[in-house]
Amino acid sequence: MGSVSLNFRRFTGACLAAALFGAASAPAATPPRTPPVAPGPAVANSRCVDGDGADPERAPIFRAAPASPSSAPLPANVREPRENLLAMVQTAIRRSNAVGATHMLAEAAASDIDEASSARLPQASIGGQIGGVDTGAANSVSTRGGQFQASLNVTAPLYDGGRVHDLTDWRTHLSDAARFGEISAQEQVALQTVSLALERSRFTVESQVYDQYVRKMSCLVEALQMIVSVDKGRTSELVQARKTQQQAELARDQSLSQKRLAEVRLRRFVGDDLPPSEGITSVMLDTPSLDDLLTLANRATDIQALDSQASALDSYVRAILDGQKPQLGVLVAATRAAGAGDSRSVTGGVTLSWQLFNASNAYTTNSARKRAAAARLQRDDALEARKNRMAEVHEQAEHAMDRARQVVEILHNSELVRNYTLQQWQQLGRRSLFDVMAAEGDHYNMRVQYVDALYDTQQSNALLWSLGLGLAIHLQ
Repeated sequence: MGSVSLNFRRFTGACLAAALFGAASAPAATPPRTPPVAPGPAVANSRCVDGDGADPERAPIFRAAPASPSSAPLPANVREPRENLLAMVQTAIRRSNAVGATHMLAEAAASDIDEASSARLPQASIGGQIGGVDTGAANSVSTRGGQFQASLNVTAPLYDGGRVHDLTDWRTHLSDAARFGEISAQEQVALQTVSLALERSRFTVESQVYDQYVRKMSCLVEALQMIVSVDKGRTSELVQARKTQQQAELARDQSLSQKRLAEVRLRRFVGDDLPPSEGITSVMLDTPSLDDLLTLANRATDIQALDSQASALDSYVRAILDGQKPQLGVLVAATRAAGAGDSRSVTGGVTLSWQLFNASNAYTTNSARKRAAAARLQRDDALEARKNRMAEVHEQAEHAMDRARQVVEILHNSELVRNYTLQQWQQLGRRSLFDVMAAEGDHYNMRVQYVDALYDTQQSNALLWSLGLGLAIHLQ
């Protein structure tokens, strides 16, 4: 009787091995004499193949993380996904209303430069008046009747103490700030697009992992159904396997839902024509050097925009001081009156104006200087915050890649645990089927953790490049 029980356990273990790993890996077993049951290898079909590494594009769960992201060889097809990602970024920038608004503001600021610089050019104006006059004086002929007057005035500045130059410089710096604001808006759109594309790829890969888990549990359920038809005492194992299968299906459906949600958000930026997500896994794996990032921090668009704003306020202070200097100009005026009291006059000369006292000038100058100093402090604070943010995100990227390497080592051990647990259950009876399913669940959960670690690295790297010179430059 003990021999029959041992043979039966070996036979059920063979069915389970066929269900989990395919017929090739199932150990040989002697079936029990009674009752006859279909052999275990018949359970193994195409759905029972694990798929680990069978198609690296459809299941990109790497066997080992690169020792150094910067030295890791990139797949041969990484160029096309990089171009797809760059095309999505360019499309999102073209479609963005926010970027369009900042572009119009930059163009308006450029027109302000021309307005300020044109103040040094001559200005001409004409005027006219139609009405009546009634003038008279002692011992003179009175003038009474309708009259039309026309006038022409031409003025040109000769010396303004540099006020026009400083006002033009003020507008120029404001225009630069607006242009950097447009680039910053483009970078924000690029970062959101890349982040959503990575999230879409993340949940695509996770759903593939969970789908493999579902296929494993489905094959296990089929094998246990055959076993339970022989031994009703194994029904609890079948129920447990079905429950685990349902849990795997739920996790897969949640990943698919998250993928669809990422696609909905991504379509807001790039439209309905979404490129394939395969291959994106390795596009953003290179973590830039922290020292290089800190060197590039001064050249970030946000910092340059603050620099331009501070320089603009400095120029505005100088323009206020220039307005308190003597102002020289040329004036030519011609007047012609027709009708009653017909007359004409032409005058011309050099004009001089000098504001000797204005109590408000001191307050205006003082406030402008304080605004300029505040702008400098804001710029320094923003630069310090950016450098700290770079260091923080760089640490997150390095930790995520280290976590991926550690998970790979755990995955190797997890693979051994799966095999040993199955062997001990089917041959020695030292493990239960619950231990087998627990080992399977732990293995697939570790694979999902590996996927998360890889994509956490890429999300951090994308943010690092965005904090530096920009994602578009990196993708190009």
